[in-house]
Amino acid sequence: MTDVRAPEGGDLLISRPEPGVAMLTLNRPGARNALSLSLIHAIHAAITEAGRDADVAAIVIAANGSVFSAGHDLKEMTAHRTDADGGRAFFDETMSSCSAMMQAIVACPKPVIAAVQGTATAAGCQLVATCDLAIASDTAHFGTPGVNIGLFCSTPMVALSRNVPRKQALEMLLLGETMAADEAVRYGLVNRAVFSDLVMPEALEMARRIAAKSKATVAIGKEAFYRQIELPLTEAYAYAAAIMVKNMMSADATEGICAFVEKRPPVWKDQ
Repeated sequence: MTDVRAPEGGDLLISRPEPGVAMLTLNRPGARNALSLSLIHAIHAAITEAGRDADVAAIVIAANGSVFSAGHDLKEMTAHRTDADGGRAFFDETMSSCSAMMQAIVACPKPVIAAVQGTATAAGCQLVATCDLAIASDTAHFGTPGVNIGLFCSTPMVALSRNVPRKQALEMLLLGETMAADEAVRYGLVNRAVFSDLVMPEALEMARRIAAKSKATVAIGKEAFYRQIELPLTEAYAYAAAIMVKNMMSADATEGICAFVEKRPPVWKDQ
C-alpha cells in the first residue's frame, strides 16, 4: 500500500473557510504548483483525513498563484536521472502515488470541488478531471501537453477520457494543445467558467449547498455514481435499484420524505 505522508513545509495549506467545508490549497506558486512527490502524499493524506472527518461535508481544492497546477514536478523527476537505476524506482513511486491520490479523491465519501484560478496541465488537468465538480476562471486553460516533450500523458488520460468525449480527449492528448475555459465547460471537463474573482465564491457556494444535504445520502450517492458508471446497463440498474432500497431504509431518507410531506425543513442525522 502507498505510504501517505505529509510534506515538510507549507506546500499544501489546509483550512476550514466555513462550517462543513475543508479547503486544500496547493502552495507552490514559484514552481507553478507542480505535483512533487511530497505534495502528492500531502493531498492524499488530507483527502483521507477530510473524508473521515464527521464535520466535513465537502472539500475544495484550490491553488495559490497564476497556475492551478502544471502537473508533475519535472525538475524533481529529472534530478533522479542520476540514480543508479536512471530514476526508474522514483518514477514508479511518483506515478503510483499520484494514481493512488487520484483514486482517493474518487473514493472519498465527501464531494471534492476544484476551484481553478489558472492553467491546469498534464497531471494538473488530471486533478481537475478527477474532482467531482469544478469551477474555473474564464481565463483558465486546460491541456495534456506531454506529447510535446516526448512523454505521453497516459495517467492524465484515464481521468480525461472519463470526463470529455473520446475524440476531444484524443485531440488534447495527441496534439498537446490547450483548451480554453469555455470549451472545457462545453465538453464537460468543468461545470462552469466565471470571472476570476468569482471562482472561490462560486466554489464555496457549491460546497455550502452540498453541506446542507445529508452527509450519509451524499456519500451513498457519490459511491454509487462511480460504481454504476463502469457497469453494463442491466448491471447498473440492478446495482442502483439495490442502492435505492438501502437508501430508503436509512434514517435520513425517512426524515427527508416525512419533512417533504409535512412541508417542513428536514433535520438530518447523517445516518
